[in-house]
Amino acid sequence: MLYYSRGSKTDVITADQVRAALGEVFEAIGPRKRVLAIPPDYTRLNSYAGPITRMVSDYFGDRLTDVMPALGTHSPMTEEQITSMYQGVPLEKFRIHDWRNDVVTVGEVPADYINEVSEGRVNYTWPAQVNKLLLDPSFDLILSIGQVVPHEVIGMANYTKNIFVGVGGAEGINKSHFIGASYGMERIMGRAKTPVRDVLEYARTHFIPDLPIVYILTVRAKDEATGDLVTRGLFIGDDFECFEKASALSLETNFIMVEKEIRKCVVYLDPSEFKSTWLGNKAVYRTRMALADGAELMVLAPALKEFGEDHTIDSLIRKYGYKGTPRTLEATAANQDLRDNLGASAHLIHGSSEGRFKITYCPGPGMTREEIESVGFAWGDLEEALRRYPIDRMKDGWNTMPDGEEVYYISNPALGLWAYPDRFID
Repeated sequence: MLYYSRGSKTDVITADQVRAALGEVFEAIGPRKRVLAIPPDYTRLNSYAGPITRMVSDYFGDRLTDVMPALGTHSPMTEEQITSMYQGVPLEKFRIHDWRNDVVTVGEVPADYINEVSEGRVNYTWPAQVNKLLLDPSFDLILSIGQVVPHEVIGMANYTKNIFVGVGGAEGINKSHFIGASYGMERIMGRAKTPVRDVLEYARTHFIPDLPIVYILTVRAKDEATGDLVTRGLFIGDDFECFEKASALSLETNFIMVEKEIRKCVVYLDPSEFKSTWLGNKAVYRTRMALADGAELMVLAPALKEFGEDHTIDSLIRKYGYKGTPRTLEATAANQDLRDNLGASAHLIHGSSEGRFKITYCPGPGMTREEIESVGFAWGDLEEALRRYPIDRMKDGWNTMPDGEEVYYISNPALGLWAYPDRFID
């Protein structure tokens, strides 16, 4: 059921309007005794989930008993991050999702279905796993909160991804990522219906149809006039229709089609959000369809300190590196550690340019040149790069530098998807 639907490419939905919409929906749903909220973690700071979670807390009060950020494989949020992102929500209500230990398998998607939707690329069963807290029968409302935006693994982020990946288990996360990588990232990004989404939707309808989940989905974008992030869309519902409407607006709002291929792209990774290549490689995923053969992608990463958010995945990235699809698939076939962590294998594929363009990472003091080069990236000096490309004086999009060099600048790769028409696979 679709409870609320509003949005357009030019809409600006205010905080008061969001609060009013939530109140309207909660009144329609009826009284609830115990509520669980599943918002995103700090890596989705720009999603507007923080203020929405505060509004949920204000409305339900003590009936909102638990808040579990959808970490997926990310590091647990610190107390400082929680109080910053979810200001006003009592700290004692927050729970940590342990993706390796605190999960229950609620069913298995059959291999023949996965083989069908992946067009023969993958042929294994997929375990539908969720954190055991979701199965507590005393919850009579579960609110899944987040932003719909183009995504490299599943096409469009959020909706059932927040449940089966965000608070899912190791095997489910790993295998879902590998389905997406095997099918082809460039055939997935920006689409609501993809093989990975089909698998998650199968799991929702077959294994958790009775869980009282309501999805609160935003679409966000920069306002061209002010440069501020604004809410363009708000969609609330309990089925695919809600997500489909949000995805349509996100595609219209967050998909930037460039008029010519980019030969030099400079991407800045905000230190408050990006500390790993696991997250920072959005700079690679989201721009690859816009980059020319032989182009350079320069990633300014002042807070970079690790490759993976998880120790095991970090070790695998260091061991195998971003060496392209053929070498990664060969390594996966030959090595049990990668087969046990297919999400890492998929990430190594996603983060490679396949030799088509150059990726130069410019880290701060937390990562050495040797580390950067050991995984297959080129290294760049951050201070020198910031002098040449002063981000405080550059605008998102095309810039011409004093020496005539043309550069395409992106201040936050998490907010969009960039493509050149001839490279976009339809």
